[in-house]
Amino acid sequence: MRAVVQRVTNASVTVDGEKISEISDGLLVLLGISKDDEEKDLDYIYRKVVNLRVFDDENGVMNKSLIDKENDLLLVSQFTLYGDARKGNRPSYVRAACFDDGVEFYEKFIEKAKQDNINICTGKYGADMQVELVNNGPVTILLDSEKEF
Repeated sequence: MRAVVQRVTNASVTVDGEKISEISDGLLVLLGISKDDEEKDLDYIYRKVVNLRVFDDENGVMNKSLIDKENDLLLVSQFTLYGDARKGNRPSYVRAACFDDGVEFYEKFIEKAKQDNINICTGKYGADMQVELVNNGPVTILLDSEKEF
């Protein structure tokens, strides 16, 4: 499982011309799910996302997490995080999860956040989405459950 985590002052998702989700201060997470992912991958990525210390403390040091600050989380599925462009110019997505497996892990991530009382908003799994954001910092962190980076 892979995640691109961006600290934002605001972010939104639009589908078919309609804004379906919007957050203010918090994290925008683009989530890629692999066909080989297991529960341990989900647990690792989820824990990392909500506990990343990327928000300023009272001294202006990035030392607070999403949970500490009680900020918002916008989760957007992005199978292209498993695009492999090492050979040729057209990325291969053979490592990406099939739709049913991907949506299952995506929904489990959402449930975990709700159980932790995190204000979570979402994109629409599998849809053609337009994502707008103002990256705060900019702060962008790459996560991979296989620790490839």
